[in-house]
Amino acid sequence: MKFPAVKVLIISLLITSSLFILSTADSSPCGGKCNVRCSKAGRQDRCLKYCNICCEKCNYCVPSGTYGNKDECPCYRDMKNSKGTSKCP
Repeated sequence: MKFPAVKVLIISLLITSSLFILSTADSSPCGGKCNVRCSKAGRQDRCLKYCNICCEKCNYCVPSGTYGNKDECPCYRDMKNSKGTSKCP
């Protein structure tokens, strides 16, 4: 009987935390662009973190859409992580 209450609590915590992440991302010039870019990501928290880092380093350039179009922002496209793969989502 207690499991439905636990599920409701967990779901409400997840919704609250995702709203907090989205609202904190909006405070920078990159926030809206990264919210759009990461809107379909499986790990939105991670996507928003790296998108905002890349956006700030690339003079607020974020490719349009949720995937691809990286040729619009060469800096964003060419930024690599320590493993040599693309850092920017």
